[in-house]
Amino acid sequence: MNEVIEPVLLVEKKDDLLILTLNRVDNANALNPELVEALYDEINTAKDIRLCVIRANGRHFCAGFDLSDIEKISDGEILWRILRIELMLQAIKHAPYPIMVLAHNKLIGAGADLFAACWLRVAAADVTLKMPGWNFELSLGTRRLTQLVGQDIARDLLIDTKAIDAQQSFRCNLASEIVESDKWDQLIIETLERMRVLSFRAIRDMLSLTIADSREQDLATIVHTAGRPGLKGRILSYKAKSIKAAKAK
Repeated sequence: MNEVIEPVLLVEKKDDLLILTLNRVDNANALNPELVEALYDEINTAKDIRLCVIRANGRHFCAGFDLSDIEKISDGEILWRILRIELMLQAIKHAPYPIMVLAHNKLIGAGADLFAACWLRVAAADVTLKMPGWNFELSLGTRRLTQLVGQDIARDLLIDTKAIDAQQSFRCNLASEIVESDKWDQLIIETLERMRVLSFRAIRDMLSLTIADSREQDLATIVHTAGRPGLKGRILSYKAKSIKAAKAK
């Protein structure tokens, strides 16, 4: 009997509504190359969309950059994967249609960056979020975070990988609202109705004119920070420290 392989990203289009569901349940929806490319392709090719919703199956929203095979790949391959994640995040941030994210439980690293890249950022009450990238000299998402929460809060979150909950995320504008998951379906309906007020062209132009464009700078900064030799070793060192700290609790 052949094993049925679940797609890493579930895609559902209902007229002018697009729902993308992260579906790497056994891996806490960590961003492996297949999932990154699937998200990138769907965001870039979607047409006639009034609202895109990004959500996730399983216990956690997203555990960030997939480290499962890191010991088998080179610094160059790791950097390439990080650059592809950045391009995917940029596609979300600069999409010509509104994107709403519905997040629950853990958002770590690139998973938190995915949350921050969306316009409408909805957190369930159980959300915890942290961005450990600077532990291995990775600038991924730093400008986007700073644009949302301001210089001082961004530095406070990044300097020692501070973990924050849903309420703290809301108070600093990282989350735009807190809504429990049993109310998400109704929230989608209400949000979609709001997004139908303007024409497709008007909303595209409005979104473009109300966002700072630092895409080229962000790509260059990632190469500058993460491109220093020893990236793999820095990530492995952080991973080992994290495992040790978890066992000590």
